[in-house]
Amino acid sequence: MRHRGPRQRGERFVIIASQFNRSITRALVVGATDVLRRSGASSRNIRLLWVPGAFELPVVASRLAAGRPRPHAIIALGALIRGETLQYEVIAHAVAQGLTEVSVRTGVPVTCGLVVATTFAQAKARAGGASGNRGTEAAMAALDVLQLFDQFKS
Repeated sequence: MRHRGPRQRGERFVIIASQFNRSITRALVVGATDVLRRSGASSRNIRLLWVPGAFELPVVASRLAAGRPRPHAIIALGALIRGETLQYEVIAHAVAQGLTEVSVRTGVPVTCGLVVATTFAQAKARAGGASGNRGTEAAMAALDVLQLFDQFKS
């Protein structure tokens, strides 16, 4: 499924992005924001929040999804790059599970634009390089889910 053109006026989107590996996440944010703007979302309805690291994405998503005004969709972005240990794998699993839990529990689409790579070059390739942009893909997924939700209303 690919999102249709402009979305409804007034839909609120929140992008939450990890400050860790900021050069990668900045490119993810640009990709996600560009997709939302091209879909018709106004700048005032796209909120960007920076969180310390990827591990904090689920708790911030949870607070946002429960708050008022409630966003129509949350786009979580981050980059985990392998270091000397496998900690990045543990964090990746925890973040994915946490974001899924928030989305299912609240009914607010929370998409995961998390780059998990073994090298910085691989991460860069997935943040607007040869392998696409996971931020763009996460924003497109949010729009696709909202489109599907629109079909439920009909």
